[in-house]
Amino acid sequence: QVQLVESGGGLVQAGGSLRLSCAASGRTFSSYSMGWFRQAPGKEREFVASVSWSGGYIAYANSVKGRFTISRDNAKNTVYLHMNSLKPEDTAVYYCAASRSDYATSRLEYDYWGQGTQVTVSS
Repeated sequence: QVQLVESGGGLVQAGGSLRLSCAASGRTFSSYSMGWFRQAPGKEREFVASVSWSGGYIAYANSVKGRFTISRDNAKNTVYLHMNSLKPEDTAVYYCAASRSDYATSRLEYDYWGQGTQVTVSS
């Protein structure tokens, strides 16, 4: 069992930056791939970024490539999402998730989810 708690969301102006954190409980954090997803009002939850258990494989959605960076610190049981050059269309609830699959990019591959943190980008 893995419990995930996101933090770091908030209100930011377009062009600004935020860093989201996701703290995981459990001693097996390093054996899970970790991902970030987001869901805007009236839209489906979509993939944002993922990092394999070792950190050696990273994937991004095209919409955030070059602006967002995912990283993990297995010693701290934490995964991060650094978001730069934020746009109003990045406004959504951001969710952290854990997967037993090593290269998971689909939400169907994720087994555990956090409660989400709101990110609002004003124009």
